[in-house]
Amino acid sequence: MKLIKGGTVVNATGPVQADVLIDDETIAALFAPGRGPGDVETIDATGKYVIPGAIDAHTHMQMPFGGTQASDTFDTGTRAAAIGGTTTIIDFAIQRYGEVVQDGLAAWHAKTEGRCHIDYGFHMILGGVDDDALKAMDQLVADEGITSFKLFMAYPGVFYSDDGQILRAMQKARDNGAMIMMHAENGPAIDVLVKQALERGETDPVHHGITRPQELEAEATSRAIWLAGVAADCPLYIVHLSASKALEQVAAARDTGRNVFAETCPQYLYLTLEDQLGAPGFEGAKWVCSTPLRSKHESHRADLWQGLRTNDLSVVSTDHCPFCMKDQKEMGIGDFSKIPNGIGSVEHRVDLLYQGVVDKKLSLARWVETIATTPARMFGLYPRKGVLAPGADADIVVYDPAGRTRISVQTHHMNMDYSAWEGWEIDGAVDTVLSRGEVISSGGQYRGRAGHGRFVRRGLSDYLR
Repeated sequence: MKLIKGGTVVNATGPVQADVLIDDETIAALFAPGRGPGDVETIDATGKYVIPGAIDAHTHMQMPFGGTQASDTFDTGTRAAAIGGTTTIIDFAIQRYGEVVQDGLAAWHAKTEGRCHIDYGFHMILGGVDDDALKAMDQLVADEGITSFKLFMAYPGVFYSDDGQILRAMQKARDNGAMIMMHAENGPAIDVLVKQALERGETDPVHHGITRPQELEAEATSRAIWLAGVAADCPLYIVHLSASKALEQVAAARDTGRNVFAETCPQYLYLTLEDQLGAPGFEGAKWVCSTPLRSKHESHRADLWQGLRTNDLSVVSTDHCPFCMKDQKEMGIGDFSKIPNGIGSVEHRVDLLYQGVVDKKLSLARWVETIATTPARMFGLYPRKGVLAPGADADIVVYDPAGRTRISVQTHHMNMDYSAWEGWEIDGAVDTVLSRGEVISSGGQYRGRAGHGRFVRRGLSDYLR
């Protein structure tokens, strides 16, 4: 047994002084300070926050994209996540057009086998919606613990689904209780703008953002919401929402009681088109991701923070899909459309959102809610994960508000040759991380191991009406 004592326990319901007793892999009890047993191993959390292990509900380890693949493996990526206070990820298995859905899932199970440092689950990307794929949705929900399916309104010829395919998948999800996750950008219109920009000789990375204007994110978000309504209010989750106009569509739907949810990512809360994507020369390639970074001259960042406070944005995930500059991002020199899309942040999400607490943009409770509790409830992991309560997995982070974290390629653990957050300093630091009761990181020393992480079968979302 272990006792975490002296700390402030923070759940989504707020902070309370309490000691946490761990028995093997689960939480046995919470005690008033000093009331726990005295003959057990103790972890001193005096002056620190004790929070549920964070859940990153949107990662892409080893994802093939644009002729290469994401540079983090499930080994390196989950190790970095663990060091940063994330104790569960939900990654995306992929079915491409013409492939069998179950074969895609099996391929991702093979990638993770014996390699993950923390627990993990899968969403399923449907790259081809047909009769077989629709039948597979039922089977994955019933038998495999895969209860969410991602579709793309972007990337024609790669993952794109047309409106008819989207509607059929939504109808199936409405029947079996699954969640539809949507990459909401108008892909065919974006392709037109990209082609026109390249014909004008506009090849620098900043044009990746300019050719993906917020109007095309808002239009697709609205269209997805209306299609979900036609599908008898199919539950809909908009991924990586980046812009004010798209947020307006989500907020309007939620105001009428719709089953519409959305996440944003740290890059959209802090980074901008001008300062990062528009960096001189090819440097901006470091921040090429989709949806893109938005202009600092508009209210996107302030609106997203407000959306988190009002719960129009329910979750902060990372969309962790890292690529190195050398031999990967460099594929797009002279043609921004060939730059692999993705930013690496899985190690930094807990810290970056805690900075929002320091800056008084979020409460402590909302910090925990957006990085741990709501992802658990949204994707069928609660109350096993996302809460410090008797019976829950002992996935626990001791967080030091008096610590300080400086982010750099020299010190991060992700498999990347640069950092999208180089030089950023956070007023707080992850102190100790436990995964199912085992200390896997403490005092800056990593103590975990590949193979500790287990696949977690998920139930249906707690949020569906």
